[in-house]
Amino acid sequence: MRSIWRGAVSFGLVSIGVRLYTATEDHDIRFNQVHAVDGGRIKYRRVCSIDGEEVEYSEIAKGYELPDGQLVVLTDEDFEELPLASRREIEVLQFVDQDEIDPIQYEKTYYLEPDPSATRPYVLLRDALENAGRVAITKIAIRSRESLAALRVKDGVMVLHTMRWPDEIRRPDFAFLDEDVAVRPQELQMAEALIGSMTAEFDPTEFTDDYREAMAELLEAKQSGGEVQPLPETADSGAAVVDLMSALRRSVEAARGGAAAEEPPVRRAPAKKATAAKKVAAPADDEAPARRTRARQTTAAKKSTAATKATAATKATAAKKATAATKATAEKAPAKRARRTA
Repeated sequence: MRSIWRGAVSFGLVSIGVRLYTATEDHDIRFNQVHAVDGGRIKYRRVCSIDGEEVEYSEIAKGYELPDGQLVVLTDEDFEELPLASRREIEVLQFVDQDEIDPIQYEKTYYLEPDPSATRPYVLLRDALENAGRVAITKIAIRSRESLAALRVKDGVMVLHTMRWPDEIRRPDFAFLDEDVAVRPQELQMAEALIGSMTAEFDPTEFTDDYREAMAELLEAKQSGGEVQPLPETADSGAAVVDLMSALRRSVEAARGGAAAEEPPVRRAPAKKATAAKKVAAPADDEAPARRTRARQTTAAKKSTAATKATAATKATAAKKATAATKATAEKAPAKRARRTA
């Protein structure tokens, strides 16, 4: 595991150096968004809405819009300079019974590991919490956010649960809460009897993620049935750009029988800089890539048709000239023979 935070637990006059580790992980089967036609990855770009330019992560700041429509921009340096003691310290504020905390307040869970030099005070606080049967209420700032946190002991390790602030928890506002719904005593007894018959000690290992297992079986069946394809190669953003006029000029010269023109110099398309008109933001829907593909195919077809027409016109002109020259030669031949006879 990799620690995400390092600081100290402040317990009275005792300071315990600790590292914070994420206690949970996701086992979801993750998918990439791809183009259904060719399997190409769908990519999203960070594009400025004003100049249309793609923006690097290093150039991105955080903006807060004021009620009057003005914008306050904050950089990483601004956040670093905030005078928060909880950025590097977990201060114990009070101790409470765990039953007093509503589970709806819990947000994320972390493990606390002591620094090598702080093992003894760490064990002292851990054992004191366990013997008292209490939970420590603390404050901590993680990733530019300060939260309340509950500190308790589990399996010999201190566990930290970040908590929502009271104003972040929504109040249920449903119409049925104001209605007078009558429940018959017999129905209530039956419901309570059912609850009693299904009561057991909670063991999370008895339950399985049926959706994940079904998805894994589906993927395995697809693979076994040969329904797989190689990852498509990503097109080079700096591909050669052929000048259309040069291509048409060479086609005309070839049709006239002249020597082919020299190969035009290849221009490399810039990888990042482009005109704002040609910059396109992330696709708004799944049809955008297909529309762009069709547009490119249509443009290529038009170019090919234009080149073909130009070549045909050039050949027709050359043929007319050859025919006229042949007729002129045929008319001149009898005149020369007549002069020789005379």
